[in-house]
Amino acid sequence: MASHSRLKKPAEREVLGAEVVKAQRITPHAVRITVSGEDLRRFQPMGFDQWFRLYIPQEGQHELRRPGRAGLSGYVQYLSIPKATRPVMRNYTVRAFRTESAELDIDVMTHEGGVASAWAERARPGDQVALVDEGIMYTPAPETDWALLVCDESGLPAVAGICESLPRDARGEAFLEIPGPDDAQEIDAPVGVNLHWLSRDDPHARPGALARAAVTALDPPKGRPYAFVVGESAMVTGLRRFLVTERAIPKEDVSFCGYWRAQAAPAGSASPAA
Repeated sequence: MASHSRLKKPAEREVLGAEVVKAQRITPHAVRITVSGEDLRRFQPMGFDQWFRLYIPQEGQHELRRPGRAGLSGYVQYLSIPKATRPVMRNYTVRAFRTESAELDIDVMTHEGGVASAWAERARPGDQVALVDEGIMYTPAPETDWALLVCDESGLPAVAGICESLPRDARGEAFLEIPGPDDAQEIDAPVGVNLHWLSRDDPHARPGALARAAVTALDPPKGRPYAFVVGESAMVTGLRRFLVTERAIPKEDVSFCGYWRAQAAPAGSASPAA
């Protein structure tokens, strides 16, 4: 069986400055932040679940003190910044990038008590941000016959980006769990990729339970699958175990990442936390 890389890194990694040009609520639990700037003309869109580290000011700060370097040395430099002035760092997925205008859309899932959520709620044009591109995790083997895509609301931008980047003749099943029916979005998926919107409705229900149940009940299509599972950690690890042990999908054909833990914090990250 041919092996394939689990991660695809960008050719260049650097700290890119930008500023907010628009902020709009697109669903009850999502705010879309559009950022732009001359630095973003060097951003190389890769499609799929391309993610990045986003630096935003702390509440009450008007100037962003950003790291000068990317990579491990940049992270060490980031940690060396005094906490009082250190920017907030979170991971997000590229929801859209428009090369001609150097504009990048970031969908922030809002929830009570979230630092990035609060920033998104108060974001205004001119607010400073910085980001470091980290590449993509969706790397199926060429022999893949169909895609299995699973997420809760925290992974919605990643699964949406994958659907919109797939070849138009692609086949697949996408299970997207969301807090309520109004949180569904328009996604330009290939005709052969079925979108299953799973509305949790009950605010006290455990996130990820609907997605996990739907996948375990799925009568899988024939052929070699490639699974991409992201969202709440317990859902992700449980489904990975099920797919590998019960469905006999090779480990190299399952990409997964827990974006958050239900016991510790609500969903707020839309990209890998690694």
